[in-house]
Order: sequence, then C-alpha cells, then structure tokens
Amino acid sequence: MADLPPIAAPFVVLGPSGVVVRTRLRDLTPEDEKVLRSVGAHLGSLASKDLKARCMDGLEHSTESWAARKRDLTAQSSSRWAGSITKATHDQWALARRGQAAHVQSLQAGITTIRHRLSLPIGHKGTKRAPGGYRSAHEWFHKTRRLRVLEDRLKQVRADREAGRVHVVRGGKRLLGTRHNLGKGQLTEAEWRERWEAGRWFLKADGESGKRFGNETIRITPEGELSIKLPGPLADLANARHGRYVLAAKVRFPHRGHEWADRVEANRAVAYRIHYDTGRGRWYADASWQIPPTQTIPLKAALADGVIGVDTNAEHLAAWRLDTHGNPIGHPRRFFYDLSGTAQHRDAQVRHALTRLLNWAKTCGAKAIAVEDLDFQAEKTREKHGRKRRFRQLISGMPTGKLRARLTSMADATGIAIIAVDPAYTSKWGAQHWQKPMTGPTRKTTRHDAASIAIGRRAQGHPIRRRTTPPRAHQSDVHGHRTVQADRRSPEREGPRPRIPGPRTRSVPPDAASTRATRTSTTVRDVRSDQARVQDPLLLTE
Repeated sequence: MADLPPIAAPFVVLGPSGVVVRTRLRDLTPEDEKVLRSVGAHLGSLASKDLKARCMDGLEHSTESWAARKRDLTAQSSSRWAGSITKATHDQWALARRGQAAHVQSLQAGITTIRHRLSLPIGHKGTKRAPGGYRSAHEWFHKTRRLRVLEDRLKQVRADREAGRVHVVRGGKRLLGTRHNLGKGQLTEAEWRERWEAGRWFLKADGESGKRFGNETIRITPEGELSIKLPGPLADLANARHGRYVLAAKVRFPHRGHEWADRVEANRAVAYRIHYDTGRGRWYADASWQIPPTQTIPLKAALADGVIGVDTNAEHLAAWRLDTHGNPIGHPRRFFYDLSGTAQHRDAQVRHALTRLLNWAKTCGAKAIAVEDLDFQAEKTREKHGRKRRFRQLISGMPTGKLRARLTSMADATGIAIIAVDPAYTSKWGAQHWQKPMTGPTRKTTRHDAASIAIGRRAQGHPIRRRTTPPRAHQSDVHGHRTVQADRRSPEREGPRPRIPGPRTRSVPPDAASTRATRTSTTVRDVRSDQARVQDPLLLTE
C-alpha cells in the first residue's frame, strides 16, 4: 500500500454561474422566416470574415486590430452586432487554442506509450501501472511506423501552436466531412446544404444592463413580443420604427420564466440566440444570463443527514444511500440511459436520468450526492489499451464531465449539494469489501452498487474497508466488536452479542438429569467454567 498515490480530499462542487432557457418560436409567417434567414446569412458571412481575420492575426493580435475589425463590421451591420460578432470570434479562437493544447498532450501520451512498449521484449507482460511489450514482431513493426506518424504530427501541431495558427470550421468539422459521405449520413445534397447554411448563420446578441429590456439588438418584452435590430444593408425589411423588425410569434419561456421576466422588467442584461433546427423544421430562441455563484455550504453541513453515493457507468447510474456513519440504507437504485443516437438524444437521456436521481434524493431527504471526479482524457488513447477497442469506446461513451456539470446545475435548484471525490480504486475496493456482504437471498449486489458505497464513504471521510479487523488472538466477543461504520453511542450500531446467562450451546443445563444429555466432544478444549460436561457414569463392578 505504500506505493499507492495519495487520495485527494472530497470537496463541494461550485454551483452554476449562468442560466440558459429555450423556447420554440411558433406561428411564424413566411415573411418572418425570410427575414430571419436573410439576417442570419448576412451576419454569418460577416462572422466568417472576422474569424478569418482573427486567425490571420494569430499571437500578434492587439486591441488596435480588434477595434479596426469592429469598425469595419459596424459599417456593414451595427455597433452592437459588431460587438457580438467580435466577441464570438474571440471565444471561438480561444476554444480552438485549448483544443490544440489538449491535442498536443494526447499526442505526447501516445508517443510515450509506444516508445515504452517498443523498448520491451516481444511478449513481455505488463503491470498494473504500465503496459507490456507487443505480442508479435508484426505488431512491433507497425507500431514503429505509427510512432513516426505521431512524431511528425506532433511536430506540425507544435509549430502551429508556437506560430498562433488554429484550424476552425464554422458549421462544424463533422458536418463538413459528411459532405463526402452523404449515404452514410442519410442525407441528400440539398438537405446537407440546408444544414450547412443553417449552421453558419449568426443570430445571437449579448445583453447590456441599463438598456431597454436588457438587450437592444434582439429584444423580447415581458408580453412576449420579439423584435430584431436589422443590419444596415437590410434596413428596407423593417416593419417597425428605428429599423427594427417585429416577428408575429409570441415568446414564452416555460422554464424559469419568472426569473427571466424579473430581469427583463428590471432592464438587466439578457443574451439571446435564435437558431433553426433543420431536422424538425422549427425555430428556437435561447435566453441566457449570468447569476451569482451559489455559496457552497461546508462539507460537514452537507453530510449532516448522510449522503447518496453515485457510480457513473456507460449505461446507468448506480446509487445507494448511506447514513451518517457510512452504513448503506435500503436497497440500491439504478437510473438507466441510452447514449446512442444523436447528441440531442444523448443529452436528453442524461437529463432524464439525473431528474429521476434528484427526485429520489428529495424523497429520501438527502442533502448531498457524491460523484467521482472522473477524467478519461489520458485513458482514451488507443496506444494505452491497444486492441481493446470495445473498452476504449466504453470509456469514450461515459458522459463524465457533462454529467457532473449538468447534475450540479440541476441540483442547484433543489438545494442538494454535489460532492466530488477522488475516483482512485473505488470500484476495486468497493467490490472487495462490500459486494459480498451486501448480497443476500433476495438481493444481488453488483460491482457498481458496491462502488457507490465506496464513493459515499470516501465523501464522508470514512475508509472504504468495511471494518477494522482485530488481532487474530482476539477475534471474539471478549473484547467487543471492532467496527468503523457506526459510532459507539449510536443505539443501532453493530455491537457485541448480549451475554445470555446460563449454559451455552452444546452443554447441558443443571436440571437435565432426567432428559437425554447433550454430550460434549472430547476434542473440545477450553470450555468455560459455567458449562457442565456430561460423561457416561462408570459401571460399578465388584
């Protein structure tokens, strides 16, 4: 155990800092859709040009070049549209830089693994911490070629990063690749073209506190009237004063509508985004605003009423409730989800599973949910797991970061704290110490259920081991049960068996002369003094 890495302490996850709500734009007229398409296409072309200019600047970008780009965009749209476009451009460039850094780390991890495995003899067995050598000379040869490919790729990516070059595709790289394989994507050329153009539109505007209804560019009144400030070249499409176009649709936000209405009436900043779903043929509007981060409660206060340990898996969440002493209560629960299909379907599945989990937590009266602080970035490389393609797909399919972020956001409205724990050895130690003891005639405990107990106990600061084993010479009730899962003052704790006065099992009570006596084996030693031995009387002979 001395070579194990240190276990990080659990901590309460910070609450969300923003809110996003969505609603569908209904009853749009053909003229409304025509205006939205025209505005989106015009601003989308400006956003593409601005992103190209920002990428060409690279690391030499400055406030002067930013101001010059904004002035050029203002002449073709408006000052507020120009501000929204340039801000979106900078966010996109920063995101590309972070992805580039992650790509460098992934390539370095793959190269290190290949070099290590090539240095070992063929067929050499690995350990738990490091993989072994390759299984055949054929595989060893092909890995040497792949090592050169990764090294060249790493050299190119490093050169791009040092020069400040990024590669960004407005509309999405995956959708761009689908153009070359429309049959696999089950799309016609016209359908792909419609989706591609809609993905490159730009119809979003940042809010501004103090302005009317919190946004001068895209404005939604408390009564639900939606109007858009048209760019200069499209001002002839206006149907209202000051170059604005009012849509026929009435907007209403079913989720958090009261919070949105309070901000709008107080003229506080609200950002809006209008987008078109080509698959459903529907228009949607998103409203977002910042909120002060929820003040986290102390860890001790969050664990005052116990905790619910949750183990994240590829197809379900395994949960078990623990009391304040780390003892499992009731039966384990499972919340299934299906991560196949589109991104919208996967997101909905995760959201529904978390909703069922939070509803159950509220029913139990728990105030904290413990989850693992997982990060599989280093585990997804194919160089580490070799031919275990199914295992790599399993790891890649687990929604670790998205699940914790969404759980934190959803739990913030319910008052339930989310506690992140170190994931080291929770599945292994949970199965070792808890799977067999919690399995009964009517309940089958899996490794995932046992892992949820380990996660909950680690959040409470208890060791995962079920109980402290006394010395072998004292493994009896003479010194009392040694336990770590209950306090000695708890009335329901597991304690020493009560002392029952009188003879013990396999001994005969004193008044059993007229009955058939139970004989003690002659091999039994160290019988207590209050037990009576029964022996056959000796025959009296003369």
